[in-house]
Amino acid sequence: MKKKVWIGVILALIAFVAVDKFLLPLYTSSGREATVPNVRNMTYDQAERTLGNAHLKAVRSYNVRYLPDVPADMVIDQVPAAASTVKPGRNVYLVLNRKDKPSYVIPDLTGRPEDEARQVLGRLGMTVAGVQIRAVSKPEEDGRVLSQSVPPNVTLVTGSTISLIIGKLEQEPAGMKRVVVPDVLGMSLDQARSIIIQNGLAAGKITYEKSALLVPNTVISQKPGANSFAQAGQTVEMTVATGE
Repeated sequence: MKKKVWIGVILALIAFVAVDKFLLPLYTSSGREATVPNVRNMTYDQAERTLGNAHLKAVRSYNVRYLPDVPADMVIDQVPAAASTVKPGRNVYLVLNRKDKPSYVIPDLTGRPEDEARQVLGRLGMTVAGVQIRAVSKPEEDGRVLSQSVPPNVTLVTGSTISLIIGKLEQEPAGMKRVVVPDVLGMSLDQARSIIIQNGLAAGKITYEKSALLVPNTVISQKPGANSFAQAGQTVEMTVATGE
């Protein structure tokens, strides 16, 4: 009889412990709520402690883009937002800046409108360092990228700079035909003269300059410059290298 009594007491104690330790907390916590604290601009460790004190769990995550002026360990956003009401134990995702600058492959921007090229580079975190305008004779090249300082398929870290050359179509004055001055640098004098004439211009004054480094009888400078506009029939002056 006594043995049965002790077994009953033990079973009762086990039942009490189960209710006290497991069932009762589940029942009471089902109606409890926690308010998410504001942890933005804290370090991750500070935010984790703050959330822990609020019975919430911090989960590390990273921002899509690298922010150059934000420390890597600073919380820049959180999900759920501050002041949200959630169940205790809920995960709170802390958005941190990337530790390392990401790298991207530079696309071919040739032929794209300037605005579009700037947007593409901006999405990659690149900066357009400068834009050079070059005269063009084809309407389809007006306002579009002719070349870029960094070739396509080169990998750069975000924040790098790129320069662009943009075409600009200049309107011809009434009754005047304009042509693009060819690039004759490095050509022999005879070849340069031939190219200039083929493009509707005339060879003008020739100046000779001694040089021990440059190939004799080659054009080392021209005026007007290459790819600029000139009136049809206008002369192109050239400087030609000569030997010692």
